[in-house]
Amino acid sequence: MKVSLLSLLALSTAVSAWLPSERNFFGEQPNSVAHNLAAGKGRSVKRYLSAFNKIRGVNLGSLFIIEPWMASQEWAAMGCDGTNSEFDCMARLGQDAGNKAFAGHWDTWITEEDLDRMMDFGINTIRVPVGYWMVEETVYRDSEHFPQGGMAFLDRLVGWAANRGMYVILDLHGAPGAQEANQPFTGQYAGEPGFYQSYQFDRAYWFLQVMTDRIHQHTEYRTVGMIEVVNEPARNHPNLVSEYYATAHSKIRESETHLNIPAESALTIQFMDSAWGAGNAKDVVGDAPNIAYDDHRYLKWSDIEHTKESYLRTSCTDTFGRDGNSPVIVGEWSLAVKSEIENTPEWDPKNADNNQFYQQWWASQVQAYERDIGWVFWSWKSQLGADWRWSYRQAVEANVIPKDPNSAAGIAKC
Repeated sequence: MKVSLLSLLALSTAVSAWLPSERNFFGEQPNSVAHNLAAGKGRSVKRYLSAFNKIRGVNLGSLFIIEPWMASQEWAAMGCDGTNSEFDCMARLGQDAGNKAFAGHWDTWITEEDLDRMMDFGINTIRVPVGYWMVEETVYRDSEHFPQGGMAFLDRLVGWAANRGMYVILDLHGAPGAQEANQPFTGQYAGEPGFYQSYQFDRAYWFLQVMTDRIHQHTEYRTVGMIEVVNEPARNHPNLVSEYYATAHSKIRESETHLNIPAESALTIQFMDSAWGAGNAKDVVGDAPNIAYDDHRYLKWSDIEHTKESYLRTSCTDTFGRDGNSPVIVGEWSLAVKSEIENTPEWDPKNADNNQFYQQWWASQVQAYERDIGWVFWSWKSQLGADWRWSYRQAVEANVIPKDPNSAAGIAKC
């Protein structure tokens, strides 16, 4: 991917928040020009592939919130083996030793070389899952155990992305009190989701406002254009929409008003879409500008027939954006299949005979998700041995995912 002149101009004027398609931020990506049409008098007009200017991203899973299932070697090396979450590991190690262990992880899990490889593979966007404890003032020191010092590493990461013209989505992946029970991705293996109370919401607003200020005021964040107010909230909590979504939206805009941010530079605020099943943010934000929705598409856990034919058919015909939710980014998806069959000969990634299916399924998903504004694969890297179904980098290096995402149209056969 090459950064276009328009992208460089955007960077030089510190435009910090927008949807890439609205600014032609990505410019002409490799193979994005379908052909040139003659326009008379020696002029030509470029015609682009349908995927031009789409978000093509990867999640940086287990960077700022480690999930032991996908980073078991790293987890053990840090002294966290046998614990379920960052909270639990920090309680075991103690603050000083824990801070040192996590700093070593942050320094090495994602490097500049990783971002360069992403660009080589046609990736133009990173989604960065973080916990509320990134803003350390929100943490209850007497009862909560989280690593400190992550903000400096986040600053460094987004600066690297900005220098490469990569778009950044910042995702509140771990909410105060945990938005889901027994999920390491919240940073704490909580028996019950404790997030859905006003005082916990207040801490999340605090996080969102601090990060909004930082995005607009620090040059490293100049390509951070979107902030997601919470990842994968639990269902059956009506105050998620009526109270939290409504207030989170107003708090972010309040911070931008205080900073005199013009409308064209306002952050795109992202909510889980109604298909997730936890409510519809559109009920409270209406047709407000600079809103996007996040759809997670894991056929692994879907109620479909778990055959190769069914996976391909489902992905080829997939649709999004119900209940007025638009635009939609498919913010998480993978090549993982139902647990009961994932290691059988018909599905085993170590069996090269299955590579053609997985490549076609990748392409079918890409083609479907680019019917809207794009996709973000989960995840960039993992430590699952030869199983590349959760690792974009490893799947490319195994010649399952092609280096050029534009190849999807010819591979999908939808």
